[in-house]
Amino acid sequence: MELEAAQAIAEGLKLLGAGLAMTGAIGAGAGVGIVVAGAVQGIARNPDAAGTITGNMILGVALAEAVAIYALVVALILIFVA
Repeated sequence: MELEAAQAIAEGLKLLGAGLAMTGAIGAGAGVGIVVAGAVQGIARNPDAAGTITGNMILGVALAEAVAIYALVVALILIFVA
């Protein structure tokens, strides 16, 4: 019985760790929101710079989303490999 309990605890802690790893997606979501809000404000104030602002915004969103993808990969590794 002790072995089964230890395995159940280990499985639960593994899933808890995966859930905690996904908290990185919260920061990515907030970062994307802030970046897009700034871009919309910048385009509203200076429509002539829309092309430059949009290009920089897409780059910023991609970098912010990379963090969320890394968090997802870590969570999946914890669930299926560890």
